[in-house]
Amino acid sequence: MSYSEGKENAEQIRRITEMENRFNRADGALHTLSSALDPFQSVLEDIRALSEYYEGPLWREDFESDEAGLLPAGLRRGVLSEDGIYDLLTEYDALIRRLSEFVHRG
Repeated sequence: MSYSEGKENAEQIRRITEMENRFNRADGALHTLSSALDPFQSVLEDIRALSEYYEGPLWREDFESDEAGLLPAGLRRGVLSEDGIYDLLTEYDALIRRLSEFVHRG
């Protein structure tokens, strides 16, 4: 083997090692994202229902009843937290925009 062949071989090994590392990172990230999409997809109907509830008159009615003390003390009411439901829906919208950007960038 000549000096230039050894140098070319070293360059190939460096390149293959670099691409192998990129492959492993990409493969892991794709599997992680794919695994996360299943539970996300299963709650899309929940998110739509929450959005309709929050943007319609029923959420305000329930909120005002809670403020007036008309609901049972032990009732779980996290959904009536303005910040909680608003933040969830805002986070959902931001995630959809982010995913859309990824899709359009290809």
